[in-house]
Amino acid sequence: QSLVSSSKWLQRYGLKRNKLSLSQILSQIGFQHRKDYVTTLGKPVASRYADGLFPQYERAQDGSVYNLTAKKELILHFVDCLMGAIELYKQRMEWLTSESRQMFGVIQEQCIVIVLDFGIAAPTEFDLCRNALSMVLVEQVIQIARFNLIRAAQDLVKWQQKCTPVSEHAVESAVTWLWKLDHITAVSHTSSAEALLEAMGDEAVSS
Repeated sequence: QSLVSSSKWLQRYGLKRNKLSLSQILSQIGFQHRKDYVTTLGKPVASRYADGLFPQYERAQDGSVYNLTAKKELILHFVDCLMGAIELYKQRMEWLTSESRQMFGVIQEQCIVIVLDFGIAAPTEFDLCRNALSMVLVEQVIQIARFNLIRAAQDLVKWQQKCTPVSEHAVESAVTWLWKLDHITAVSHTSSAEALLEAMGDEAVSS
């Protein structure tokens, strides 16, 4: 659940372009210690000329060995780049786990229906739910194209008959509608499923 895919986000911040994966870094600070098949011995044999000449690093993933030839300055450059990348990841994780995103994840679709199923929530829980929903409307829904709200109940209630274009006025109207909902309404065992089916009945809806 992310606002943009991981690959797009990496490209956006230059992490791919800067070649900061382990394989990419190793290829820039050294060269792979090669093995070749020796027919007379009938097995692969590693070259030995580099033994003792270079520091070596063995990759745990595949057992490949790299001879490290880079000077200290280049190593420190990659340390700086990696620390910068780590900081970007920290910032993104803080953003992904803040405010409404902490409860709802990140809404990526452009046309959505939010189905509300409060069940038999106590009044305080009912208000907490409405606070959370108001937050997601104001912070995330305002950034997409179209939306609607449907409350699951014995007689389901819609904010609008079909998904409505997003605007500040529409979001304000939806929040007002949300806070005018009755706390207790008749529910049935099938009300949630019926609300979901009603939401999916709008062909424009993507989520």
